[in-house]
Amino acid sequence: MTIRVTVWGENVHERTNAVVARLYPDGMHNCIAEALNEDEALEARSVTLQEPEHGLTEELLDHTDVLVWWGHAAHGKVRDEIVDRVQARVLQGMGLLVLHSAHYSKIFKRLMGTTCSLKWREAGERERLWVVNPGHPIVQGLGEYIELPHTEMYGEPFAVPNPDEVIFISAFEGGEVFRSGLVYRRGNGKIFYFRPGHETYPIYHDAQVRQVLRNAAKWARPEGSRWIDRCPNVPPDRAPDPVEIKGEGLHKPGEEGFR
Repeated sequence: MTIRVTVWGENVHERTNAVVARLYPDGMHNCIAEALNEDEALEARSVTLQEPEHGLTEELLDHTDVLVWWGHAAHGKVRDEIVDRVQARVLQGMGLLVLHSAHYSKIFKRLMGTTCSLKWREAGERERLWVVNPGHPIVQGLGEYIELPHTEMYGEPFAVPNPDEVIFISAFEGGEVFRSGLVYRRGNGKIFYFRPGHETYPIYHDAQVRQVLRNAAKWARPEGSRWIDRCPNVPPDRAPDPVEIKGEGLHKPGEEGFR
């Protein structure tokens, strides 16, 4: 069965920064969707912040198995009711891939319950992402590491809850390390945070990064039926048996049950 993927992009840097526009003339969101569509098991489309309801309508989310989120400069412009809507779908079973600076997105911070803060430095340094969980589906088809010649540094401490599993640990030229691939479950939904992806470097053109995105989308697909989070007040299946209450002060002397 085809896995339906929606790529959400902020679409700000592509329209305001000449370097980003040159690297991603069709937008990062479309580059990511293109990478996903290289796998016949995936059917990816893209939406952006500027569309009505940020492109994330109820109907679209109802027909999304996995949502990919990239954001950086406009986290605060995402409306809270849209965040509520996405959170509900994750709890119901929709997968979520959170990329790079979307660690500070409203939806990721909401699902983590922490600040999701970190160290950073933009100096075009080399990054080596070591595969530390080689049996995980997300890293199938990769070698021992992915090497990116020029990236933005992210460093520990990364203020997120302890993950279910760590998939990648990055080492940077400056000596910092970072947990660059983390997986979580929230409700019925699976979440993967993947660090690479700064907009002024051609990260999403890298073949191995694209392989990770495809693997992650297939891993995060829903399992089983959709779960609807409710809190109903329900009657018992049958009337409760009568309970005989005994105790001091409840009976008079001479009555059955008096102690």
